[in-house]
Amino acid sequence: MTRRILIVPDKFKGSLSALEAAGAIARGWAAACPDDTLALLPMSDGGDGFGPVMAGTLGLEEQFVEIVNAAGEARPAAWWFDSESGQAVVETAQSNGLALLPRGRFHPFDLDTRGVGQLLLAAGQAGAAHCLTGIGGSATNDGGFGMARALGWVFRDESGKPIEQWTRLDGLALIESPASRAWPSVTVASDVQNPLLGVDGATWVYGAQKGIRPEDFAKTDACLGRLAKVTGETLGSDFSVTPGAGAAGGWVSG
Repeated sequence: MTRRILIVPDKFKGSLSALEAAGAIARGWAAACPDDTLALLPMSDGGDGFGPVMAGTLGLEEQFVEIVNAAGEARPAAWWFDSESGQAVVETAQSNGLALLPRGRFHPFDLDTRGVGQLLLAAGQAGAAHCLTGIGGSATNDGGFGMARALGWVFRDESGKPIEQWTRLDGLALIESPASRAWPSVTVASDVQNPLLGVDGATWVYGAQKGIRPEDFAKTDACLGRLAKVTGETLGSDFSVTPGAGAAGGWVSG
């Protein structure tokens, strides 16, 4: 009896991409059941490999831009674009991915999402109108602070001095918006519902896998809590309670 088989794997992290995994499964299945009809549909959870999976589905072309990783080190990163439709795809793990960093060398207090902002600016400069962004696999826990700074936001303390490290956000007093918008609209792809703060939030649930220690939790949540409060006052909405705000180290800025 001939069957129609749909093969829908995610990546096998550290060994196979989703496309490679689908191909391997298909070859094995075809060898065992040669009469079956196979369809391959690689999938992604929003983390590493999100870009190629979505680009293949949407028919986008791969682009490259020089950005920085979470530690501020220069690297080329891929993103995907169709100039005719204005559709772009950004995989933030291309910049702030945990897999890009040597294990144990950096503490998350020394990392941020600046490279994510650089990716979005590259998409905007190329003419992208809309960007689908997968945010999983992150090494960062900065609430989107580095990304927002790269996009032109300025964060100031009580004395008016710019804040340049997210671990000083517990002294945040004012956020200044960019003079103009140079990036496309963004739809975030995330598979979690965690809020930003508290025991179900970014730090307590996901911080340990990035290197945040239990003794760091209070400091981290104080910084993110202050960022959420001032962002809410500035923009008129408290995004920290939005389901998914705790994904990928928090996303309340930008």
